[in-house]
Amino acid sequence: MLKLFVLLLLAFSAVPAMAYIGPGAGISVLGSLLGILGTIVVAIGAILFWPIRKMLKRRKAAAAVETEETE
Repeated sequence: MLKLFVLLLLAFSAVPAMAYIGPGAGISVLGSLLGILGTIVVAIGAILFWPIRKMLKRRKAAAAVETEETE
């Protein structure tokens, strides 16, 4: 318990670093963030569109069977 208290005390008493981060680092962080967000959106879209695509294939196959039966 004492170790945890000392660790938390040291973590919260740290002095912030005064360092310069150039614009290249910021642009690369934004690019990575956009890539990750884009991947998440595409993955969710694919998961949501999967049942709709199956339904459309079934409907198309059923329509093809109906047209063959009527001919």
